[in-house]
Amino acid sequence: SHRHHVLHDQEVDRRTCVPMNHLWEQQAPYTVCNSSLSEYGVLGFELGFAMASPNALVCWEAQFGDFHNTAQCIIDQFISSGQTKWVRHNGIVLLLPHGMEGMGPEHSSARPERFLQMSNDDSDAYPVSSFFEVSQLYECNWIVVNCSTPANYFHVLRRQILLPFRKPLIVLTPKSLLRHPEAKSSFDEMVSGTTFQRVIPESGLAAQAPHEVKRVIFCTGKVYYDLVKERKNQDLEKQVAITRLEQISPFPFDLLKEELDKYPAADLVWCQEEHKNSGYYDYVRPRFRTIVNRTRPIWYVGREPAAAAATGNKNTHLVSLRRFLDTAFNLEAFDGKT
Repeated sequence: SHRHHVLHDQEVDRRTCVPMNHLWEQQAPYTVCNSSLSEYGVLGFELGFAMASPNALVCWEAQFGDFHNTAQCIIDQFISSGQTKWVRHNGIVLLLPHGMEGMGPEHSSARPERFLQMSNDDSDAYPVSSFFEVSQLYECNWIVVNCSTPANYFHVLRRQILLPFRKPLIVLTPKSLLRHPEAKSSFDEMVSGTTFQRVIPESGLAAQAPHEVKRVIFCTGKVYYDLVKERKNQDLEKQVAITRLEQISPFPFDLLKEELDKYPAADLVWCQEEHKNSGYYDYVRPRFRTIVNRTRPIWYVGREPAAAAATGNKNTHLVSLRRFLDTAFNLEAFDGKT
């Protein structure tokens, strides 16, 4: 957690230590800065800093993802369209804590649907290219990810600075995963030879007998851990596969086609914790339909549409969570529907 990256001496005033600056010799300097709650001003400054220093990894973190609202004009006018309008590459990283954690409408949603709506990839065009992954990154206006493991978060930041070009990176980072007992990675997943995973496929019992799988649930972010827990509770680990999208935009058509082909007889479900008119569903649905040439439906499971980003009532939050988890694992839910 970034707020623990500067250690303060309790006895000597203003004496501090930044452990990240003592990892190895000749490392790049690491700086942590607290800023005023003027998202418009600070994000504009960081954008300029990233423009002037393209070899620096410049990360701006909102206290909660919702707070980027007051910097919306910086995002709309300069970050989203900067390359198209002014032919200027920029590698700024926006860290936006996002997740339905029962903390109310102002501390829950970074509004991922806004970033996805402004993404320039075509939902109806299935790309064919041997250099698909890198060409996608080069042609997109920005990258939107929701990493569910520490290793993948590490790798997406590492990829950001190692790319031979610069693109803005939007990272939706649930705060609860900082302390979730299942959201952990081995150092073996971060050594040489390992890379960022755009999609993390099912690797459990369901993947061993894919033709027997009755449902494939696609999701992104921390809802994965709720789904895995519920699947185990209902003893459906052989019948339901769960696949994570770690990079939402540009959309990983190639890897998802492999997953869809792997489970030819299964229902396809998109599950999100956000409300139906928010989150990712409107973005991912037409792209899934393009992959299967509109021959299989992709069903929605999540919260119902709402004007507010989240409820302010903890019990209502838990009831709605229980409701959509029940639907996700009700294997009769979509029988006979078209």
